[in-house]
Amino acid sequence: MGLLLAVLPLVCVLVLYRTRYRVAGSRRLSPGRVPAGSEARVHLRVENVSRLPTGLLMLQDRVPYVLGPRPRFVLDRVEAGGRREVSYRVRSDLRGRYPLGPLQLRLTDPFGMCELTRSFSTYDTLTVIPRVEALPPVRLGGEAKGYGEGRQRSLALAGEDDVIPRGYRYGDDLRRVHWRSTARYGELMVRREEQPQRARCTVLLDTRGVAFAGAGPGSAFEWAVSGAASVLVHMLERGFSVRLLTDTGSVVPGEGADGFAGASQESADAAGLMMDTLAVIDHSDGTGLSRAYDVLRGGGEGLLVAFFGDLDEEQAAVAARMRQRSGGALAFVLDSDAWQREPAGVPGPLDGAEERLRSLREAGWTAVSVPRGVSLEELWRRADRERSGAAAASGGEGA
Repeated sequence: MGLLLAVLPLVCVLVLYRTRYRVAGSRRLSPGRVPAGSEARVHLRVENVSRLPTGLLMLQDRVPYVLGPRPRFVLDRVEAGGRREVSYRVRSDLRGRYPLGPLQLRLTDPFGMCELTRSFSTYDTLTVIPRVEALPPVRLGGEAKGYGEGRQRSLALAGEDDVIPRGYRYGDDLRRVHWRSTARYGELMVRREEQPQRARCTVLLDTRGVAFAGAGPGSAFEWAVSGAASVLVHMLERGFSVRLLTDTGSVVPGEGADGFAGASQESADAAGLMMDTLAVIDHSDGTGLSRAYDVLRGGGEGLLVAFFGDLDEEQAAVAARMRQRSGGALAFVLDSDAWQREPAGVPGPLDGAEERLRSLREAGWTAVSVPRGVSLEELWRRADRERSGAAAASGGEGA
């Protein structure tokens, strides 16, 4: 008996190493992109692709500590060709991109005397995006064109040499017949119908490290990131072509066509790209807004929605000049020092920001301060009321 007990561990090790288990593992995220503070479920599947049944399996997935404890599962014997599925939940209050995996598998002998650990090579990434707040459909300055049914319309033709005609259809106006194309193709051709032109909106996010104090989910910078995400989604839903601009001059989704995106076939992709960018965006090393002003220097009609941190006199002047390059401008100004001092829910302008707000309003901005604990929806409605009041006042003065 003593000899048997002495030899048994060695036999278990030999059997475990010589056993050729072929186990396949996979992982599926549901969903793969989740707002901060919400849960995602991770589904794991283990399949025995060998001809022998497995022994006791211990399954462990590696996750960052911000997503919760490391999940562990014990799987009993898996028959040849069989599979087992387990799942666990992850949650993070901090936005970012978090790797999940690799999946680790521990094999044990029938007596439980020794273990063998193996790891799969693949891993997945969970993207935690900023919280998005639903906004009411208000009419802000610069939105009249492109809002609702009042969209701009432009010809699909730029000139006689740029005509892309189509075949004549019953009921087409004969005044739209393009005779040169008719002679070329040998059939009646007409000019294309007018196409709706989408109104534009630029969301400017101030990411300067010197403009924000504090960190964490309740900081002023995180509120600004969440606000920018909410406005981007809202404008895409309202039919705008949108772009995300930062103080560094970076434009998302891209530089083509001035960086705007949002056509019907690409609005979902554009929203996903901008959300992925906001998920990992961090403070910049810059101290000014001049690069963002250079991007906006070309002008053009459209709404400008900006989320500013602390503004000194020089940067407030740069922001004021941005208003001259857009059709309408709305600014949310966060005084991060006051944000940390004041209790939640304090209404009205914050100390240190009143003068900057006044300078922005004199330049034509609809500028509102952002107290701690106030929702973006409430400030969105307040901005609409301030814009309406300013328009009424200017109309009365003109009368």
